[in-house]
Amino acid sequence: MIRNFPVSEDIRKNFASDNVTPACPEVIEAICQVNHDNVPSYGEDPISATLNKHFSDVFETETVVFPIVTGTAANSLALSAMVAPYGSVLCDQSAHINTDEGGAPEFFTHGAKLVGIPSSQGRMDPETLPTSLKHNLAKGVLTPPFQCLSLTQATEWGTTYSCATLSQLTEIAHEHSLTVHLDGARLGNAIAHLGCSPAETTWKAGIDVLSFGGTKAGAMAAEAIVFFVNDRTRPMIQSMPHLQKRSGHTWSKQRFLSTQLLALLDNNLWLTNALHANAMSQRLLHALQRHPAAQVPFDVESNEVFAVLPYPLIETLREEGYCFYCYPTPDGVPGGLARFVMSFYTRPQDVDALIESLNA
Repeated sequence: MIRNFPVSEDIRKNFASDNVTPACPEVIEAICQVNHDNVPSYGEDPISATLNKHFSDVFETETVVFPIVTGTAANSLALSAMVAPYGSVLCDQSAHINTDEGGAPEFFTHGAKLVGIPSSQGRMDPETLPTSLKHNLAKGVLTPPFQCLSLTQATEWGTTYSCATLSQLTEIAHEHSLTVHLDGARLGNAIAHLGCSPAETTWKAGIDVLSFGGTKAGAMAAEAIVFFVNDRTRPMIQSMPHLQKRSGHTWSKQRFLSTQLLALLDNNLWLTNALHANAMSQRLLHALQRHPAAQVPFDVESNEVFAVLPYPLIETLREEGYCFYCYPTPDGVPGGLARFVMSFYTRPQDVDALIESLNA
């Protein structure tokens, strides 16, 4: 599915992130529609009062939802309800909470440790998880006990977990008395790739708490901590209003946050945007697979495309005004690892222009 855009002669060259885009028009319209009258504050407004029902309908189960402004706060606050200060969170080595959130998870949990285990494509392996859990348990009081497993869907490398693999991981975690958190900053992109329902890749696969990503899906600034109600999450739900307020993340004019989330859920806009972004990634992938100097090291299963490119080509692209992140490659691998991120705002002509520059 590809979104239609007005014809424009300007090529959009910023592929650095799905955070660089404007908010999608439907979200801006939703904000404007609630920008009138006085309403109760701190989430007592009639818009916010419908969040639980709307998310419950989308995920096909009872949910309790807490709107949050940033993804870092959503992840960190969620973990603070799941882990004691003396505990630890098990995650993939590449997880955003482990590499890109500035110590916020440790700060919000008052010192809980993050333990990252390596993987080849950003996906934790169910076969290696029991070993990590057994080693942690054997250390006793000498090491922070694992209390939470945090997974990322889609992963930091643009790959996805199958629903079956998620179920394997969560079953192991629950057997060892861990709760399970899912960083869903790009959950819509994963669902669009897998062709599954939101329920199938979350609570039906054993997820207890979800950080729902709205900003990357087209919101101005809106994320949500979504608790799937069960015996493990009920105590967390009770503590979250206090954790949220203490951290400074209880919005007074919450209707402007809630309406963004509702706009994304309405008519599955978040999934429509994800389908479009994924289609743009596949468009670039097909060109890179034919490029004699490009290597694509990770499966492209969302809206991120990673490619090892020669440094002269990287510099040429930047000289032409293209924006993208570039990471070092392992020793012996020539070139740099470029990341190109697509969004609802990326048009076919933008990708085609990038392809033309790559092939020049």
